[in-house]
Amino acid sequence: MTKILLTHKHSDHSGELKSFPNAEIYVSEDEISADELQGIANIVPVKFTDGAYYNFPACQKICDGIYYIKAKSHTNGNSIVIVEKDGLFYMIHGDITYVDEALYENKLSVVYDDLQAARETLDRVREFISAHPTVYLSTHTPQGYENLEANRVMDLDNPVETIPAEVDFASQESTGKYVCSICGYVYDPEEHEGVAFEELPDDWRCPRCRQPKEKFNRA
Repeated sequence: MTKILLTHKHSDHSGELKSFPNAEIYVSEDEISADELQGIANIVPVKFTDGAYYNFPACQKICDGIYYIKAKSHTNGNSIVIVEKDGLFYMIHGDITYVDEALYENKLSVVYDDLQAARETLDRVREFISAHPTVYLSTHTPQGYENLEANRVMDLDNPVETIPAEVDFASQESTGKYVCSICGYVYDPEEHEGVAFEELPDDWRCPRCRQPKEKFNRA
């Protein structure tokens, strides 16, 4: 039986869950009422009954070396997955930060349901990383894949250098496409009967993560 551990409800993370009807899909009990998760019969609500995991107050042990951790922040039901292997802690955190630079600089994610909870969770994440050899796996940046491939342990006092892309965006011709800064969805007018992004109504939202138009950037 396949087990899927969902970090949070947003459809850029949960949108393909229906493609796995035979899996056990573990979801925080605080998240299961979300619109994005309706109609999925194989969800396992998690109550986090296994006590604390180091400095995190509540967790559920899924199997040896894999822990599902309650971490309210990006959403009210946000969870973290930590995998212990060969002396390292692999932290799959969903969107507590989008890029590693935010973790280094101690900055909150641009999206959160509860400001105080988001602050507490990020503090716990930084405290954990400072005390344990942790490979930090972001989902909206190439850094996550790079960290995993290199088994790179996060050192908060020595940030990995960010190498900007050598692209002159100002000289590029507009494609008419816009990209959601939250989930990466690309709005292409050619796929929407030629309707320009600027012509969409003000209350239009990203079809993937439901964020408003102002979260989009020109591609």
